[in-house]
Amino acid sequence: MMRLEETLSQALERVNNDRYRLSVAVGQRADELSKGAKPLIDISLTKNMKYTDIAIEEIATGALIIESIE
Repeated sequence: MMRLEETLSQALERVNNDRYRLSVAVGQRADELSKGAKPLIDISLTKNMKYTDIAIEEIATGALIIESIE
């Protein structure tokens, strides 16, 4: 697992450095996770992670692709 700064930097790169787009995407994904969605990253890494951290990690690693924001 990456350090938080590296993870955030990679996640931002994946949304063309659009902080608003990233925050909306993370919020939507964290909500899905809180309602029972399965993480798209290695489950053993997510045991002590918050839903928002899992969402950021998913975006940073490319496991979750952000196409448009609703």
